[in-house]
Amino acid sequence: MEIIPSSRFRGTWKYIRAFAFISLILAIFFTVALAGLIAFAKLKGAPPLAVPQTTIFYADDGSKIGESDNGQTRYWVDLDDISPYIIQATIAVEDRKFYEHHGFDIKRIIGAVVANIKAMAKVQGASTITQQYARNLFLNHDKTWTRKLQEALYTIRLEANYSKKQILEGYLNTIYYGHGAYGIEAAAHYYFGKPAKQLTLSEAAMLAGIPKGPYYYSPFINEKRAKARQKTVLSSMAEAGYISEKEAEQAYQTPLVYSRHHEAGKKKIAPYFQDVVKYALRNQLGLDERVIETGGLRVYTSLDPEMQEIAERKIHDIIDPHSDIQVAFVAMDPRSGEVKALIGGRDYDKSPFNRAVQAERQPGSTFKPFLYYAAIQQGFTPSTQMRSELTTFTFDNGKETYTPHNYNNYYANDEITLAQAIALSDNVFAVKTHLFIGEDKLVETAKKLGITSKLKAVPSLALGTLPVKVIDMVGAYSALANNGKKTEPVFIKKVVNHKGETIYEYKPSSKQVLDPDAAYVTVQLMTGMFDPKLNDYTTVTGQSIRKQITRPYAGKSGTTKTDSWMIGFAPQLVAGVWTGYDRGETMDKVAEKQYAKQIWVQFMEESLQGKPKKQFKPTKGVVGVYVDPDNGKLATKSCPVKRLTYYIAGTEPTDYCTDHLHHKKSKNKEEKKNWFEKWFPWF
Repeated sequence: MEIIPSSRFRGTWKYIRAFAFISLILAIFFTVALAGLIAFAKLKGAPPLAVPQTTIFYADDGSKIGESDNGQTRYWVDLDDISPYIIQATIAVEDRKFYEHHGFDIKRIIGAVVANIKAMAKVQGASTITQQYARNLFLNHDKTWTRKLQEALYTIRLEANYSKKQILEGYLNTIYYGHGAYGIEAAAHYYFGKPAKQLTLSEAAMLAGIPKGPYYYSPFINEKRAKARQKTVLSSMAEAGYISEKEAEQAYQTPLVYSRHHEAGKKKIAPYFQDVVKYALRNQLGLDERVIETGGLRVYTSLDPEMQEIAERKIHDIIDPHSDIQVAFVAMDPRSGEVKALIGGRDYDKSPFNRAVQAERQPGSTFKPFLYYAAIQQGFTPSTQMRSELTTFTFDNGKETYTPHNYNNYYANDEITLAQAIALSDNVFAVKTHLFIGEDKLVETAKKLGITSKLKAVPSLALGTLPVKVIDMVGAYSALANNGKKTEPVFIKKVVNHKGETIYEYKPSSKQVLDPDAAYVTVQLMTGMFDPKLNDYTTVTGQSIRKQITRPYAGKSGTTKTDSWMIGFAPQLVAGVWTGYDRGETMDKVAEKQYAKQIWVQFMEESLQGKPKKQFKPTKGVVGVYVDPDNGKLATKSCPVKRLTYYIAGTEPTDYCTDHLHHKKSKNKEEKKNWFEKWFPWF
């Protein structure tokens, strides 16, 4: 009996045949494509190793200030001369199936894609050792499909022309381990002062973890993160069967002894500045470390070599060489934001920690200009008067109290003007102002000016009790000097790649963050620290350096038990200095408290020598009138002291001073005596 297939079965069979035919065609296509790629790889031969090109850093005047020193820290050693531990650690953490795949780990790629899709971000990579080695042969690390295709072709060429041993040897000799050290031999010498062949399990696990993030996982940058990464590597080695769990734990607990006699070339000119430039290249321009170190870049910076040399020399000459006190210094052009000089410590070789951009310290009274700007915005004027006397402020229905103290517990025990308060750095007046206008106003103003540190709306904030960064403070003062226009600190003006193409160029920009008239009035208030006409119950805070000044400046000093600051500016240059001890020791010596002011004034005077002595140009909405500085009222012919003071138009005083009519006032400004003159009239 003949069985006739049903029409349904015939239809299914047709689809099966079509599927089989298409599969066969695709298989043939992929086979031919794969054979073509292999033939192409064989025809092209082994890819040559690209010769790294030195990246050069230039100052604003075109002079060279530094370069990457990869030539001094690159070695090539045979795989047999590399510790088995580093080989095992690298394979375990980077590419566990290195000896099984042919350049690409398909399962790992699929797993990474799934993980990244679930996280909606790149949380897992799948590059094999061969792919990473191929990537190292490129100076161009652009994240484009063209570059990825070239990288894939290089990967195939490597697998087709090199043995696994040769690929691994090339990888270990070219991978970047941070701090200018390329290859495992250079890294072994740099971190541990020994050849790669002598690396222990603990040392090898530490080094194998670094290439994933050479800056992030460097034990010299953050040892806690580096140790966590080392533990990951050791766990991977145990999972791969290279070592036991016990050996992994013992290696993790073994103390590491690092070499401090590094073979990498030391930067000589502005090393702290160069570190900030490299940070900007990584985090602002998005360049990876290999491109920065060996990409043949030409980086044109904002550094003024002459100003940098002056700042370094002043710090060296002024601070006692036997003192452990530290320093941070930043100088900027307030109009462009270009950083002209930067110092993050007294000795880069001993401490590369950059106190100018990384440390946060209490700014003390250097925070007060922000407060008084906010007060002017709320209706205060330079003539606003309040009493300066020991005062205890009560909060929270009497549950909390706060008693600010003036320097050396001196008080006027009388009314003083706002202009006097900032010039004399009266703390009681500052806290009263802070509470009167609302504590949130100072926080808002500081944030507008670019203070990035966490700030709390508390009474003591008026006295600068919460820590901030030097770079932020100098940037904020730049905005005041620039009539309220803020520019971000600029370190890099242009970057040119190894082909001569400009890949980045800074375009000047600024943002009006403050009212220009209120900013100008604040600047004029800040000139008071150098003006003895404002002397009252004590002298102005700039008295000790006033005789060294030859041009108009505005500024403010600040002192806490552990920190000393001086920040100030002329119209064309702003500079800030912090001095103190790293561990927060108190500064008890009189000379230590003068370091910041002396460094600042000597730097400013020498840097601006021969340049125009510019005045602070009034904005359109302000008016200047002569007042009696003792009471803030309009001065008359009878007033023995008159001072030109600026106000937002319409807020200037209208009442005339009557204190000196008919000689009713027994002591005028010039007759006032300091406390020591009252006790020692012969002084």
